[in-house]
Amino acid sequence: MKQKQTFLYIFLILVLALMVLPLMSTFNDILTRIVMSLDAYRFIQDIVIPWEVRMVGVILWPFGFQPAVVGEYLAIGKGEPFLIEIAWNCIGWQSLLFFILTGWIGFQGDRYTNYSKLKAWMIGLLGTFLVNLLRIVVVVLTAYYFGQNVAIILHDYGSTLAVVGWLFFFWWFSYSFVLEEKRL
Repeated sequence: MKQKQTFLYIFLILVLALMVLPLMSTFNDILTRIVMSLDAYRFIQDIVIPWEVRMVGVILWPFGFQPAVVGEYLAIGKGEPFLIEIAWNCIGWQSLLFFILTGWIGFQGDRYTNYSKLKAWMIGLLGTFLVNLLRIVVVVLTAYYFGQNVAIILHDYGSTLAVVGWLFFFWWFSYSFVLEEKRL
């Protein structure tokens, strides 16, 4: 019963996200401008972003790129470099929020052992992080090969679908293989 409820919540998040996606994009832009004017983003921008940009660069290496990292910019391509900016609000805080929300719902109660819940939390956090890295790589490759307009559409819409797809897979995997019921 709990499993169906979690999938129902993930589906509801998907439906709501797709319904309000244009409003979310506008709201995220306004929120980004407010946070940037307050300098509240500096920790993520100065500490987290350089590491994440490097990780994206490492993932791009097997695709034949020799990326160079310049702060929050990733330079790829031959000749004149193609610059990609990875800002603090592009690193996936929305997907982390979605994961925490579904985790808060899915891990309630005493049906599963605490150790198996901890394992599922760790898998979920790591998987969400990896999905975000891959999402950024796909957007970078799309921008490079197909242009910025296509990449923006993929960034705004495809990212949401990728995260929700990850959550569906994560909960199926957790309920099937990770979460262990307590023995009486």
